[in-house]
Amino acid sequence: MPEAHIVSSYDDELRFLVRRLSEMGGIAERMVADAVAALVNADTASAQRVISEDLLLDAGEREIYDKAVLVIAKRQPMASDLREIIGSIRIASDLERVGDLGKNIAKRVIAVHTMAQPRKLVRGLEHLAELALTQLKEVLDAFATRSPAMANSIRERDEEIDAIYTSLFRELLTYMMEDPRNITACTHLLFCAKNIERIGDHATNIAETVYYVATGEQLSADRPKDDDTASMVAPEPGSD
Repeated sequence: MPEAHIVSSYDDELRFLVRRLSEMGGIAERMVADAVAALVNADTASAQRVISEDLLLDAGEREIYDKAVLVIAKRQPMASDLREIIGSIRIASDLERVGDLGKNIAKRVIAVHTMAQPRKLVRGLEHLAELALTQLKEVLDAFATRSPAMANSIRERDEEIDAIYTSLFRELLTYMMEDPRNITACTHLLFCAKNIERIGDHATNIAETVYYVATGEQLSADRPKDDDTASMVAPEPGSD
């Protein structure tokens, strides 16, 4: 087989990984945005659509993993190409988890749509989601341009989402203590807030992967955090 054809085929395989990641990123962004909009508007039909779309991200992650393993076995890539392929696997995993978190929010919509919800707190959740989605969009742009500076900047802003989440967490607890009738609805909103905060964490994970792919170096393990809800009773997203 001519060498030029081999190189072209290898480049096509790498471009396939990038293209599928871009598609997964678009689906993940849409799922989270639609889930939060469904929460704000008590739209159970939209929530059901979000839940069904999660299968697309599951399939995308499997496809990227299978293709990446095949490329490594066939091509035995080195240096930057190997980082690119390993990075694709990592990012696909984070995007799949973002989809899971969006699905979890959508499930809460179905649970709370008939309950009275404090509008101020729902709007607070909407603002938190806007920040998390901005981070997700920007980190996908950083991956597309392989920009370590942009990736590092996104990572440094993670504490902004943590601070808003902590403030929202305290407000929700206050509502529950003031009136026990708020407990059920506010508990669901607490889970939604934690899921959104975790989306920000996954965007930060992707930023660290982008930095590694672009530079071959790992960022410091000391990630900026401003979430002090661990000292309170916080819901665990894994139990959703």
